[in-house]
Amino acid sequence: MEQYGFYFDSERCTGCKTCELACKDYKDLDTEVNFRRIYEYASGNWIQDNHGCWNQDIFTYYMSISCNHCDDPVCSKVCPTGAMHKNAEGFVLVDDAKCIGCRYCSMACPYDAPQFDVKKGLMTKCDGCYSRVKEGNKPICVDACPLRALDFAPVTELRKKYGEQASIAPLPPADFTKPNLVVKPNKNARPSGDKTGFLANAREV
Repeated sequence: MEQYGFYFDSERCTGCKTCELACKDYKDLDTEVNFRRIYEYASGNWIQDNHGCWNQDIFTYYMSISCNHCDDPVCSKVCPTGAMHKNAEGFVLVDDAKCIGCRYCSMACPYDAPQFDVKKGLMTKCDGCYSRVKEGNKPICVDACPLRALDFAPVTELRKKYGEQASIAPLPPADFTKPNLVVKPNKNARPSGDKTGFLANAREV
């Protein structure tokens, strides 16, 4: 199996969170764990011109993100037991038998993919719906998206079809971990590292 990755179309996404809820339901996650999260990035202001008229350049757009099953996953680099690992098929997974719940992986990952499950006392994360993909299906988040803003396929196919773009604000630059992610930017998208906007739903994610 060649390396798989996610595609996300920020032009299509309306921030409905169906992908997030489908994942929570399928993986039976409680309220404190979200394998997929929707970031809302916003900016702009109201400006009064010389004639007293008010204009605005306000915008917001969404970024749906989970684990990117990176080529250079920092989560596995810092794991002291080898529990966090990239398997032969390119999926970054957690071995529950080896995990000690130290949270180093969570601190290292710039995408907040590894998350501590209080009930299990272990780290958990998106596994790309590995079992579904092996059976020829798409991850549950992809199938659930009502506007088809998500896809999951061999990353070489995605890049050939959609290009090489792998990050927009508020995501970090792609060269940190080499994520297997392709993003179609929203028309208002700002580059990684942008300081003009802000994460509008920081408490939620």
